[in-house]
Amino acid sequence: MKPVTVFGPDFPFAYDDWIKHPGGLGSLPQEAHGDKVAIVGAGAAGVIAGYELMKLGLRPILFESGQFGGRLRSQPFEGAEDVIAELGGMRFPVSGSGFYHYVDLLGLDSAPFPNPLTPAAGSTVIDLLGQTYYAHTLQDLPPLFQEVAQAYDAALEEGARFADLKQAIRDRDIPRIKDIWNPLVSAWDERTFYDFVVSSEAFQKLSFHHREVFGQVGFGTGGWDSDFPNSMLEILRVNVTECDDHQRYIVGGVEQVPRRLWQHAPDQIVHWPAGTTLRQLNGGATRAGVKRIRRLSDDQIEVTDSWGRTEGFGAVLVTCQTHLLTTQIDTEETLFSQDLWMALDRTRYMQSAKTFVMVDRPFWKDKDPATGRDTMSMTLTDRMTRGTYLFDNGPDRPSVICLSYAWMTDALKVLPLPVEQRVDLALSALAKIYPGVDIRGHIIGDPITVSWEADRNFLGAFKGALPGHYRYNHRMFGHFVQGDMPAAERGIFIAGDGVSWTPAWVEGAVQTSLNAVAGIITHFGGCTAPDNPSPVDAYALHGPIRLNG
Repeated sequence: MKPVTVFGPDFPFAYDDWIKHPGGLGSLPQEAHGDKVAIVGAGAAGVIAGYELMKLGLRPILFESGQFGGRLRSQPFEGAEDVIAELGGMRFPVSGSGFYHYVDLLGLDSAPFPNPLTPAAGSTVIDLLGQTYYAHTLQDLPPLFQEVAQAYDAALEEGARFADLKQAIRDRDIPRIKDIWNPLVSAWDERTFYDFVVSSEAFQKLSFHHREVFGQVGFGTGGWDSDFPNSMLEILRVNVTECDDHQRYIVGGVEQVPRRLWQHAPDQIVHWPAGTTLRQLNGGATRAGVKRIRRLSDDQIEVTDSWGRTEGFGAVLVTCQTHLLTTQIDTEETLFSQDLWMALDRTRYMQSAKTFVMVDRPFWKDKDPATGRDTMSMTLTDRMTRGTYLFDNGPDRPSVICLSYAWMTDALKVLPLPVEQRVDLALSALAKIYPGVDIRGHIIGDPITVSWEADRNFLGAFKGALPGHYRYNHRMFGHFVQGDMPAAERGIFIAGDGVSWTPAWVEGAVQTSLNAVAGIITHFGGCTAPDNPSPVDAYALHGPIRLNG
C-alpha cells in the first residue's frame, strides 16, 4: 500500500519529489548569482530555504534574535553526554516526507516515539477522574475507551469521507482530493472541532462522559480538549495526513537538523565553489536579530539588525512568528497589503509548556513484584501534568522524563512559576497516580522547562486556527505567488509552520520554505525545469479553493 504523506489536501503538491528531482529546483540568470537574500530566523524554515537558495547561486544571510534552530530546540542536561530535552518539536510523523528528506540527507537516525498505547511506550497508564487504567494496547482498556475511539473514527467517516480522502492522498490523485476536500472547506471553515464531534451521529449516541474522555485523554498523541475551539479543518488535516500517527524522534536531538544543514556542503551547487556551506557564506555565524525592514527601491529592501547594521537585499524571507512583525520588528506597513496584515495579526498562537528531569536510569522498566507491571508508564491524565513521557537512553544510563507536556489553560497554570515549583507540582500529581514510586529519588542534575508564550521571540508555541480563519491562512500561504502584486509588495516572502496549513508540524515549515524558494527564483528572473514544475508553476492549477466574501 502506498504511504500517506502530507500531500495537500489544500495544495496537493509533491514537495518531496520536487526537492529530490535530479534536475534541481530551477536556475537563475547569471547576473543574479551572488545576490543577497535576507532570511529572518534560523529555524527549520529559514535554514532549509537558505540551503536551497545557496545551491542556486544566491547568498542567503541569516538573522537570528534568539537561539539557532527556532522551535527545533534540543537542550542538553548539564554534565551529561547526549542526554537532551526536546523543548519544541519532539515527534515527527513519517508522513512528513519533505522533512525526512533532510534527515536522510544528513544521515541522522530516528526511532519510534513513545506515544501512548504504542510498542515504543511499552505500557500506558490512563488516569481519569481519580481512576487508573494500565494497558499496552487499546484492547486492554475498558469498553468505554474503545467506544470513544470507534466513535471518532465513525465521525470522521460520516463527516469527511475520511477513507476516500486518505486513499486519494495515498494515490496523489489531485482531482479526487479536490473533489472531496473543497466542499469540506466550505462546510467546516466556520465550525469548531468540538462542534464536529458533538454533532456527529456517532457521538450523539454516546454520553457526555464519552466526549469528556475524548477531550481529556484521547488516543494517539493524547487529549484533544485544548483543540476543541479550533477550526475542524485544522484537526482534519492532521488526521487525514497521519501527522498524529507513526511518529518518530530524532536520535540525539532534532536540533541537529538545522545545525548540520548550516554546515552541510551540497553535492551540486551553482556559482559558489564546491564545499561551500551556509555557515561560510555567513562568515561563520548568523547576524543579530532584525529590528527594522523597509523598502529602498523596487529591487532592494533594507534590513537593520539590533546593532544598527543596515544593508540592502534583493529579497527578504521572514520565517519568524507573524506577531513579531508588529511587536519586535519595525516593518514598513506598505510591504504587505492590508488584507495580509489582517491575516498576520489575527493569527492565533496556542500556549505550550514542558518540564523535563534527568534520572539516573530508566527505572520505570523495573517490575512491581506484586503486580508484574512496569513501575511507571507513559501517562495520560486529567491532572495538571496531562502527558508524561519516558525516554530510555539504555540500561544503566541517564534517561529523561518529560514530567508534563501541557497546552493552553494547563500551560497557563504554570506560566508564572519557576522550574523547581513546576517539578514539585508535577511530582505531586504523579504521586497520586503512582503511590509508593520514588521518582524524586532517581532525579539527577537540574530540571529544564519552557513556556513558549513567555519567549519574546515566539509569543506562543504554534498556530491554532479558529473558525473563520481559512481566508487568513489562504492569504498567508499563497503570498509566495507575487506576479499580480503591486511592485511595493514584491520581494518580501513569509514562511514557517504558522503560515502553513499544518501548524505545529515541521513539515509545514518545510513546505512553506520551499514555496518561498520557488517565489524567490521567480522574483530574480529564474525559471524551473520543464519536467520539475515548482509550487509557483502549480499554484494556479491546484492551489487552495478561494472562499467567497
